[in-house]
Amino acid sequence: MNNLNYKKAIELLHKASSVEGFLASAQDISNYKRVWARDGVICGLAALASGENELIDTFRKTLETLADNQHYNGTIPSNVMTNGDEVEVSYGGLAGRVDAVTWFIIGICQYAYYKKDSSFVQQNEENIQKCLQLLEAWEFNNKGLLYVPLSGNWADEYITDGYVLYDQLLRIWALKSYNHFANKESIKVKIEKITEQIEINFTPNSEGEKYHERAYKEINIQNYMPCSFSPAGYKIQFDAFANSLALFLNIGTVDFQNAILEYSIELKNERPLQLLPAFWPPIEESDIDWNLLKNNCKYEFRNYPNEFHNGGSWSMVNGFYGLALLSKEKRQEASEVLEAIDTVNAVEDYSFYENFNSKTRVPNGVPFCAWSAAATVMLYQSINTNFKFLV
Repeated sequence: MNNLNYKKAIELLHKASSVEGFLASAQDISNYKRVWARDGVICGLAALASGENELIDTFRKTLETLADNQHYNGTIPSNVMTNGDEVEVSYGGLAGRVDAVTWFIIGICQYAYYKKDSSFVQQNEENIQKCLQLLEAWEFNNKGLLYVPLSGNWADEYITDGYVLYDQLLRIWALKSYNHFANKESIKVKIEKITEQIEINFTPNSEGEKYHERAYKEINIQNYMPCSFSPAGYKIQFDAFANSLALFLNIGTVDFQNAILEYSIELKNERPLQLLPAFWPPIEESDIDWNLLKNNCKYEFRNYPNEFHNGGSWSMVNGFYGLALLSKEKRQEASEVLEAIDTVNAVEDYSFYENFNSKTRVPNGVPFCAWSAAATVMLYQSINTNFKFLV
């Protein structure tokens, strides 16, 4: 293990720290020089893993910035930018960001758990309750699963919409984290209901009434949970982030979780970067979803095959995959993922790029991405110090 990779990652997290919290990138790019909910919380989780007080203080500032700018209806900002006395708040671009709400709850509770300070949860109780009520409303049909708009989460230029697996799993993690402090039977029951609906609708040979029986029968789920479904049917790409969360949260039968592990390890080993692509396989111009993908961008199209969300490889996503492997006692495989993350983070003298082309290995997106550094820190500490998050 090369400690230089860890030191460089910590240095970047310090450079991306501001008085308002973690910025998405240390690079002076306006859209990334903001406190983002998901980026900030993921960097905050790395801060907790690092044990460095200065970074942990930045995490607290991140959470306070998000809480202070919560919309009256409960929405957590996608991002916040401050410039002197001016504050610019965004709750999403082409659509709102559902995962900002769940990451915020996770962040508050993980911070409080690490600090052994339940009063921090109590201080933010009103904010959390607004979030929980909003999540209930976003079910729409009150059957347990969130309904997420196109462009409604971190994969904001991809094709997932409707009942998106990633968002259901983040909600479970958020509820579990919160219920560590609240200890409410109603929340325990809610977690069980959401888990049951995920297993009924996203795993093979499941019993129980499906949301979309005909579409479920058509797709023949085998080796992993599909990324989303809607009234129009299922999107069947492998979502590395979501399936990592499923393993991390222990969702699905043991046999099916083993199938996910086998599929993901084989896929990782087949790729030139030895990393999992964010979504797989890539959508090509000849595919039915190409027009949906092509039009889902506000500025410039970036989702060429094997790039960005469309099959690109992200250090951040693979950091969570490494945590999932560790949770299943796959320590050697997790160490291999960390080595691969460190290799891509070190490209161009430690430029910590946002993502890479999974075929050509060429870097894409913004350099000095804070959550690329966070992946190294979270996984390194989890492997070498047995650091564990609240699950």
